[in-house]
Amino acid sequence: MSAPKSMAELAAEYGLSPAEYQVVLDRLGREPNDVELGVFSVMWSEHCSYKSSKIHLGKFPTKGPRVICGPGENAGVIDIDDGDACIFKMESHNHPSFIEPYQGAATGVGGIMRDVFTMGARPVALLNALRFGDVNHEKTRRLVSGVVSGIGGYGNCVGVPTVAGETNFHRGYNGNILVNAMCVGLAKADSIFYSAAPGPGLSVVYFGSKTGRDGIHGATMASAEFDEDSDEKRPTVQVGDPFAEKLLIEATLELMASGAVAAIQDMGAAGLTSSSVEMAGKGGVGIELDMDAVPQREEGMTAYEMMLSESQERMLAVLKPGREEDGYRIFKKWGLDAAVIGRTTDTGRLVLNHKGQVVCDVPLAPLFDDAPLYDRPWVQPELHPRIDPKDVPAPDSWPDAVLNVVCCPDMASKRWLWEQYDRHVMADTLHDSATGADAGVVRVHGTDKGLAVTSDCTPRYVQNDPYEGGKQCVAEAWRNLTAVGSRPIAITDNLNFGNPQRPEIMGQIVRAIDGMAEACGALNFPVVSGNVSLYNETNGVAIPPTPTVGAVGLLPNYDVVTGFGSMTEGETLVLIGETRGELGASLYLREVLGREDGAPPPVDLALEKKTGDFVRDRIEAGELTCVHDLSDGGLIGAAADMALASDCGVELDATSPEHAHVLLFAEDQARYLVAVSDPSTLIEKAQAAGLHASVVGTAKGKDFASGAPGADLFRIPLDHLREMHEGWMPNWIEGRA
Repeated sequence: MSAPKSMAELAAEYGLSPAEYQVVLDRLGREPNDVELGVFSVMWSEHCSYKSSKIHLGKFPTKGPRVICGPGENAGVIDIDDGDACIFKMESHNHPSFIEPYQGAATGVGGIMRDVFTMGARPVALLNALRFGDVNHEKTRRLVSGVVSGIGGYGNCVGVPTVAGETNFHRGYNGNILVNAMCVGLAKADSIFYSAAPGPGLSVVYFGSKTGRDGIHGATMASAEFDEDSDEKRPTVQVGDPFAEKLLIEATLELMASGAVAAIQDMGAAGLTSSSVEMAGKGGVGIELDMDAVPQREEGMTAYEMMLSESQERMLAVLKPGREEDGYRIFKKWGLDAAVIGRTTDTGRLVLNHKGQVVCDVPLAPLFDDAPLYDRPWVQPELHPRIDPKDVPAPDSWPDAVLNVVCCPDMASKRWLWEQYDRHVMADTLHDSATGADAGVVRVHGTDKGLAVTSDCTPRYVQNDPYEGGKQCVAEAWRNLTAVGSRPIAITDNLNFGNPQRPEIMGQIVRAIDGMAEACGALNFPVVSGNVSLYNETNGVAIPPTPTVGAVGLLPNYDVVTGFGSMTEGETLVLIGETRGELGASLYLREVLGREDGAPPPVDLALEKKTGDFVRDRIEAGELTCVHDLSDGGLIGAAADMALASDCGVELDATSPEHAHVLLFAEDQARYLVAVSDPSTLIEKAQAAGLHASVVGTAKGKDFASGAPGADLFRIPLDHLREMHEGWMPNWIEGRA
């Protein structure tokens, strides 16, 4: 029988460094017991404390005329006029989804919804940003199937539409997939609920599902690298129940409407520990809990297990004096477990009682607002030089090149995936993954307004230049909102990186944040919420840096909304914006030439705003109805999307076999492709606004083609393009590709 481990040894196992453990000793003036050590370890984990990123996150602009609540609460809150507010946030469930894809993804959806409705909002839309490994990797197909089933299984049952997202594949995610989930909700601006306990002497009420042993040390697991034994961490993955979540939503909103709530917090990462610490810490009070009163699903649970469990569908509320019975009445109505498990105090301490003993008595400050913060050493990431377009060869086969780009795993239709999501429940969805638009759009029920939502990141850009890639993530989200006619308001972010203790990874984090912050400032696009997910690596191999941006825009009148599926025979395709020939880090380079080098396209933020404002003005004036921003795949990618969504052929004007690939495949930013019947008027207005605009093709026939009469560069029947575009994913899932 081995000797029991010392507290110092346990601290190392729980993710605390020797220096951090010494700080615990200094703060307590003694050695912690196992419960106290567990509490410190989860609250000081990267997942909860943001100890490696917090000093850099302060660079983000977080205020604006429409910002009601910025970072620091469960979700961000923005003003959308008429007394209405939009509440939204994005979070990761990367590590759990890699270990157990169905439950990992499902509980990611459940967790992000709780962040939104705990602020008083009814969830109205879900999005996801998914990154998987190489399609030929042995685990990828199983992970895709499990994650997609988990997202659909949870979101569909709760009854919230999944309206938008993105899915990419790259070998860099072989050892760590990314599952980023975003939720958008609606509330009245004067009925927002916060987590800070307002004072001592108030009842602390637990309600929702019972506490079990699932998810213990989930926050710690999410703050550590993987190795070949990662499957052994399966017990740290939570188990979700979407039907319990639906009951929890309704009970929570009814409790709020009753006026009984003084403060409220969902139990997410670190469970009862983080929720109690954050409520007390934000309110500047203490909290004392009776662990015997916690509703328990399993027998013989220790205080350690109850405090660190991440069992799902649970909430913690501080009720106003004398309102406990109102709470119990509501909880009984919705069939939820509930109990008063403690009170707020004036001690500034976290005190836990279990079986007649005090099992934890620690000051709150070190847990809440005095956790270790690091200015980690970093080095400037290695930057790729710009590739001169003259040095990039044309394809050997034009048809093959077009099909390789348009139908590659990143660009191919994800119909197999999004058909598993209920996109229309609640009956307010106007644009979703099926409709051919750059952003999802939902109506603000009972009004003329709409919300546009999108999720964006181009990891290959960030890999080759984190600063420019960071700018581009924000700019593309802003463009996608603009392209449907909305006015971009604010973003949430999910910063996915490797181990921040490696200076080269920390350099990626710092420079990506620098670029994102600059773009947010230039585009009046503040950050109101977000999440940082670090240590996404296995056996020392980090994921490509992936700072995902989720964004929200407002449509004052949802009848004035655009997509790219309304192009008709005879219309002219006009490209707004200039093409210099940025082929570095492009899909053309990767899918046709087998290269991943080169500087990504630079982002001129002033030009981005000028171009986007022009396009939006034309949409609001009723002059544009078919609009698509240019991103992956350049003009070929955008034109193919429009042709397939509109079921109308396209004849592009590129004719030169030697140079056409620059116009067709370059991924220059600040560009939009539109279909109009009067191109000359639009071009004149663009030129008057100081913008470049030119005719690049015509909507006609049943082919996707480019060239001159009798001298096509390529001519691909639209039906064949569609077969290839929509067939890749189901064929791959079924093992036929």
